[in-house]
Amino acid sequence: MKVISVNTGLPREVMWHGNRVLTAIYKQPVKDRVALRKTNLEGDRQADLSVHGGEHKAVYCYPAEHYDYWKQELAGRDLPIAIFGENFTSAGLLENSVHVGDMFTVGSAEVVVTQPRLPCYKLGIRFGSDEMVRRFLASGRTGFYFAVTREGEVGTADEIKSISQEPNAVSISEITRLYVAKRFTEDDMGSARRALRVAALPEGWKEYFQERLRTTNA
Repeated sequence: MKVISVNTGLPREVMWHGNRVLTAIYKQPVKDRVALRKTNLEGDRQADLSVHGGEHKAVYCYPAEHYDYWKQELAGRDLPIAIFGENFTSAGLLENSVHVGDMFTVGSAEVVVTQPRLPCYKLGIRFGSDEMVRRFLASGRTGFYFAVTREGEVGTADEIKSISQEPNAVSISEITRLYVAKRFTEDDMGSARRALRVAALPEGWKEYFQERLRTTNA
């Protein structure tokens, strides 16, 4: 497991559907090692801190393995590294094998998996298509976020080493599937209850699952 590319970007103003929009989804690979802080990478910013960045979304990681899928789905489309807005383009970490609460070292930093990425309309801006938001979520190839448990320096080609696996294992794929499920089965309720026991899962997600469990049991 390793980092294929470290990517950063600053907010820029673009036109979308006749409106001026501020977005930081346009990331570019960086050559030098960069500091990874509690809320983001050095040289990286978010345009809307109410839904992006912050302690629980300090680093967005997207598997390089998914690029081949999108090259087939979006035939003829140029797909440069970081087009999905990711900070880490990674190898060896897929949504079905990574769990919320799993901890890793990257360079001299330590990180913990917190949640999948739920795309907003700005992904559509990057691809020039509102439809891309739906396709991205439906694909299950969402990538995931890290929180930073120890600050450090990171760079391209750094190994991503496992420190510990969350005992209440709920994969990123399962979290995403539960989010979009129209109704919960018994197994789904068990997975949601297990997710609620994961300290790294942000409170907003816990509130969402608690509400789903209440309405399912009503």
